[in-house]
Amino acid sequence: MADVYMAGDLRNGTTFELDNNVFRVVEFQHVKPGKGAAFVRVKMKNVITGAVLERTFNPSEKLQGAEIEKKDMQYLYSDGELYYFMDNNTYDQMPLNQDQIGDALKYIKENMNVTMLAFKGKVFAVEPPMFVELEVTYTEPGFSGNTTTTSGKPATLENGLEISVPLFVEIGDKIRIDTRTGEYMERI
Repeated sequence: MADVYMAGDLRNGTTFELDNNVFRVVEFQHVKPGKGAAFVRVKMKNVITGAVLERTFNPSEKLQGAEIEKKDMQYLYSDGELYYFMDNNTYDQMPLNQDQIGDALKYIKENMNVTMLAFKGKVFAVEPPMFVELEVTYTEPGFSGNTTTTSGKPATLENGLEISVPLFVEIGDKIRIDTRTGEYMERI
């Protein structure tokens, strides 16, 4: 049986059932106005239809958690339209379209292990690892001795993702990225 959540305990990625639909929290905000009761503003995505809704909840309102199936898969390749994943236990392959994968496409590369999320057998999201290591394929040269500035420079990574990196990062460097924020963590 899935958990019961108080609306005040919702976090990004939490899934729950509401009005015979299953939603995943995309963004949440606890609001405490100067007058009146506090409330929780939630931006949520219907995991089946993909529709995004905004709704406010009383922090003490109870929500039924949804039973989400998680499966470890390996990303194999793309044929341009579909992205093929392999079940690490059965070796069965599963093609998914870009809508089913979502933002995870920015962080994955061939042979990378990911987690598939499904509700009643229907895949609604792919979660990349929390941290990924990717190679820098293009960036402008850094300036010698400029280590005190906190500004960065744009860099293109091996999978096409563009992010801001520190000035000392060069072409060919492998860097670690936090997939939750999309930010540079460190050079490896």
